[in-house]
Amino acid sequence: MTTKIKATGIDQLLNDLQIEFGTQEIAPLIKASERWRERNLGGSDSDWAKSMVLETISYVAEDETYWTFVASRIHLHEVYVHEEKQRGMKVYADFAGHVEDLVKIGLYTPVLTEKYSKEDLTTLGNLIEPERDKLFTYIGLKTFTDRYVAVNYDKKTVELPQERWLVIAMTLMQDETVQRLEKVAESYWAMSNLYMTVATPTLSNAGKPHGQLSSCFIDTVDDSLQGIYDSNTDIANLSKYGGGIGVYMGKVRSRGSAIRGFKGASSGVLPWIKQLNNTAVSVDQLGQRQGAIAVYLDVFHKDIFTFLDLKLNNGDERMRAHDIFTGVCLPDLYMEQVEARGDWHMFDPHEVREVMGFSLEDSYDEKRGAGSFREKYEACVNHPELSRETVPAIDLMKRILRSQLETGVPFMFYRDEVNRANANKHEGMIYSSNLCTEITQNMSATEFESVTLEGDIVVSRSKPGDFVVCNLSSINLGRAVPANVLERLIKIQVRMLDNVIDLNKIPVVQATRTNSRYRGIGLGTFGWHHLLALKNIQWESDQAVEYADELYEKIAFLTISASMALSKEKGAYPLFEGSDWETGDYFENKGYDSKEWNELRTDVAENGMRNGYLMAVAPNSSTSVIAGSTASIDPIFKPFFHEEKKDYKLPTVAPDLNHKTYDIYRRSAYIVDQRWSVKQNAARQRHIDQAISFNIYVPNTIRASVLLDLHVQAWKSGMKTSYYTRSSATDIVECEWCHS
Repeated sequence: MTTKIKATGIDQLLNDLQIEFGTQEIAPLIKASERWRERNLGGSDSDWAKSMVLETISYVAEDETYWTFVASRIHLHEVYVHEEKQRGMKVYADFAGHVEDLVKIGLYTPVLTEKYSKEDLTTLGNLIEPERDKLFTYIGLKTFTDRYVAVNYDKKTVELPQERWLVIAMTLMQDETVQRLEKVAESYWAMSNLYMTVATPTLSNAGKPHGQLSSCFIDTVDDSLQGIYDSNTDIANLSKYGGGIGVYMGKVRSRGSAIRGFKGASSGVLPWIKQLNNTAVSVDQLGQRQGAIAVYLDVFHKDIFTFLDLKLNNGDERMRAHDIFTGVCLPDLYMEQVEARGDWHMFDPHEVREVMGFSLEDSYDEKRGAGSFREKYEACVNHPELSRETVPAIDLMKRILRSQLETGVPFMFYRDEVNRANANKHEGMIYSSNLCTEITQNMSATEFESVTLEGDIVVSRSKPGDFVVCNLSSINLGRAVPANVLERLIKIQVRMLDNVIDLNKIPVVQATRTNSRYRGIGLGTFGWHHLLALKNIQWESDQAVEYADELYEKIAFLTISASMALSKEKGAYPLFEGSDWETGDYFENKGYDSKEWNELRTDVAENGMRNGYLMAVAPNSSTSVIAGSTASIDPIFKPFFHEEKKDYKLPTVAPDLNHKTYDIYRRSAYIVDQRWSVKQNAARQRHIDQAISFNIYVPNTIRASVLLDLHVQAWKSGMKTSYYTRSSATDIVECEWCHS
């Protein structure tokens, strides 16, 4: 076991820093410390640490990046001093007693002492490796201690970093019946070594008495007044407890549609989206941030032009909703019409249901260039009694591009590709994605049926729809791959994610039902650019594309294997029978035909899959900072820059930046040719059963035709979604719940 570090005095800390980083290297800090002491006789350790952190981060430079770790050690010293004073003992000295104390005062859930004995807590406390606190960069440690560790009622921290990791592990493994403590140890190993991160809600809420563990949710709004208001209530409740929301509005009738036969009565989707906008602003997420809601609409919906203008900064404010995010759902046929410069027709979904007897949004093209969507769309076009609005398809695309360059949205959702790749198409279809465009799971609207008075109780009855839940976690490629731990890591990571499903207390019953029916999870990755730098692979290269293909196939194999093994142990998800997993179509469609894959295919058919959905690559911008790596599959913004804070500039350094990695990092986000990013993502997408939060980075001088070509390339290459279009002139305000 690693020798445990102790909180020490300033002299001991400076001595330790000299040993670790070199006397000459930290000489400026020694001198600064001496000057501080001369000016502040009798000053506390905490005062010294605050001053020296500001001093130290000013030394960080492209050729002296070690200063970020020196600053981290000083901040850690401050954290330890605070905790020692508060606890009256050395840090990490009595984990069992600390847990019992926090349970008694209501800061930890009683589950931790009800399901773990005093002996268990003592045994688990011996797992703690304080040396792993040294893995954090300054900004990683600062972010973690400021935002995620437990705090008391006065907002003072009462938890140390390694305790947070261990409490999360204990929470997720509480109901394991075989070798439970060993599984807690594996989970702690995975997180404390920064090989992986859990989603923000899990990181924030696990082991605490309030809050749920899932990142975000996706609802389908029914075309009825009751359905619309019920959805808004559900969304408010989920947002309250910490969840980002995706909302599909494509079934709601358009402006001018009939209501109960009265023509022209409907106001369309706009007022309901503005209502969601108000919900996002009004429902505070655990006192930390306002809610975050993304609304999706089909390009064949009559209200699409009004929808695309929602976030623009000019025009009629009555037609704007600045606090929601927008996404458009695009069929192959529309993209074909854009390329052919053909016409595009938009319909009222209510009228289509009344006249045609079907819902256009309920179909998709089962094959590229052929399928039920285009057949039904053509039937609508050719029906003389069906009203429509017709525009050149390219004009609609111009409005999409204009909005993206001004606001970063709408997100792009390629609905045919998503549904063709859906492993559970036997049970439904997918209309849209979530707030961060990486989740693609079966969806359907909850339909109100009746409300009755039974005694003194009002009883409301509804037919539940599929209300999607996102359970996320991500591999830190920059650490896990070089350490060669993927096989060990993914096995425990899938188990952790699967346990989130059963532990969650979701305040919307249909979401709980959907969660248990499909047992969907989203294992993702971050640190891609970091990994390329460590392997000396240029972003704009065939080698990077080939490596993405190779690495993500390996991750897919290990993830599917882990879910299959878990199914063998605990049982398959309820809707496994008839799925592409069971029939083998999933493997066939992916072209997996090696001996290894064929053996896995047989194992899956025999033993089932624990999870109906498995992989999804989230944005990870928050927790990649904690883990000291690069966000998601994105290129970095710059190898080195200063982020302006209120009282100082915070240096931001690419991970492992040195003379060997600088050449890979210098081709940063707004410099790299985005066509190479699309190629990489297409290779990666082949192995991800759900989707990927893929940002497009463009200069503010980009021509619309170039941006259009990027979207066409993404669509043609088989990508399912794209996230923000990030212009160098646009500030993006993001939700953080998916940034796992």
